[in-house]
Amino acid sequence: MDEIKCEALVTAAEQGSLSKAAKLLGYTQPGISRMIHSLERELGFPLLVRTKRGVALTPNGEAVFPYLKDTLRAARLAHETGESIRGLLSGTLIIGCYYSVSSMILPPVLKRFGTDYPQVRIVLKEGTNADLAKALEDRTIDLSLAAPPPPAVECDHIPILKDELVAWLPPNHPLAKAPSFPIQELGSFPFIITEPGQDTDIDRLLSRYHIHPDIHFATKDAYSTYRMVEAGLGISFNQSLFARGWKGKVATVPFDPPQYIHLGISIPSLKEASPAAKKFIQYVAEEYGVGNVNIPIRR
Repeated sequence: MDEIKCEALVTAAEQGSLSKAAKLLGYTQPGISRMIHSLERELGFPLLVRTKRGVALTPNGEAVFPYLKDTLRAARLAHETGESIRGLLSGTLIIGCYYSVSSMILPPVLKRFGTDYPQVRIVLKEGTNADLAKALEDRTIDLSLAAPPPPAVECDHIPILKDELVAWLPPNHPLAKAPSFPIQELGSFPFIITEPGQDTDIDRLLSRYHIHPDIHFATKDAYSTYRMVEAGLGISFNQSLFARGWKGKVATVPFDPPQYIHLGISIPSLKEASPAAKKFIQYVAEEYGVGNVNIPIRR
């Protein structure tokens, strides 16, 4: 089965648009359409149907879609392994991560890796824990750098570092200058929540302590939450990494008892990972002083 035709179909289905697929792959829209029609003739049934919003998979298309993606992954892995054998490293590496990871943790790694392996194209996809867990299951990312996914997600997980969760308080809050913020007090003040219901670190802590905060506002990003806290609209909390480097009058106070999240690399299978993915994991491990990455924790 032709790898290029599979890529055209998979990209169009994931983007929900022939024109977006054409732009991403560097083809014309008629060219993408011809490749998909050719694949449909080869398989003997339609794969895509046009909708008001673009295109979507037919029921038969949904049935074969995972196998088309497997074909693409196998072809890419074969190509990258061949390059590696010849002493080269090339291909595309799709990395899922938090905003805090992409802005605070990855830049030094990306700089070193990009200098040493300029032929590897890196694509970052930011999202919540729920987004990244689904992307790992669907294999739309090669690896993620975030908190461990839920146990139901089968993957290899390599611990990298831990970060503290801290309360975000307005500057005039009665506990703004306190040495710590009692966990249960999260339910005592107006609360601003970021990305609720997405299995975020906020969701996980509130669930673990059975806290039901008085939510006054919900936001889509941590920076908006930070600014709303600064304006005195409520309290919140998040990783200390998020606010590192941000300038504002928000008081960051550690919890009592202290709370930490453990960040690491999750990958569907370290054994089956591409040479580029394995090399990138090595660079992350070296950057943050992690020892043996050849013995992952299987989840």
